[in-house]
Amino acid sequence: MPKILITGCSSGFGLAIARTFLSEEWDVVATMRTPRNDLLPANDRLEILGLDVTSADSITKAVEAVGPIDALVNNAGVGMLNVLEGAEMAKVRELFETNVFGAMAMTKAVLPQMRIRRSGVIVNVSSSVTIKPLPALSVYSASKAALNAFTESLALEAALFGVRAKLVLPGSAPTTGFGKNAVARMGMNIPEAYSAFVQDYLTTLRSGTEFTRPEDVAEAVWRAVTEPEAPMKIPAGADAQTWFRKAGHFVE
Repeated sequence: MPKILITGCSSGFGLAIARTFLSEEWDVVATMRTPRNDLLPANDRLEILGLDVTSADSITKAVEAVGPIDALVNNAGVGMLNVLEGAEMAKVRELFETNVFGAMAMTKAVLPQMRIRRSGVIVNVSSSVTIKPLPALSVYSASKAALNAFTESLALEAALFGVRAKLVLPGSAPTTGFGKNAVARMGMNIPEAYSAFVQDYLTTLRSGTEFTRPEDVAEAVWRAVTEPEAPMKIPAGADAQTWFRKAGHFVE
């Protein structure tokens, strides 16, 4: 059976992606910084593996332990809900270490085996904020825009050897705890001058009627992996698809 490695499977999108591929009879390596065996049902085709994408040693050990894979999903990511003036530069660098450099390091680690076999798929989970700019997400948006540019150029390099690289761009997903997790890890010290503006924005965001479910992202990743002719950028979720259309992008 084909094998997929997914990063960031401790919650939300990663869990949904792992469940989808398990249901489709794939061998699944679900990775997370702190391994937990209670998040997914026991399955002979499932391996739970500890992996920190910001650690070169952790990546090397994981890739060696797993062996050849047919698909890599770089889903692990960190959020930051803050305006630039309120963001600590140490936290900005920490965010880029996971969202950009972690995805690059994982890709670099698995690409040689795919190149030699002349097959494989790399899917990077980005964000539709790179299509529709939103306030209080300037640092996060910058990291995802960098991931987009990396993936689009990588696709041209990888295609030389029959390897595909794709982007999945989810919309807003309040039920995944993104904002809460982002604040817990990165802080949210909004400067007073921005406070009212940010609160009004968050209220408006929560009142929206279109959101992205984890299942939407899993479906988009499935398509990116299994459909060779899938577009480079695949929006995930009703809101993401709406933003794509309004931005003049054709949604297939």
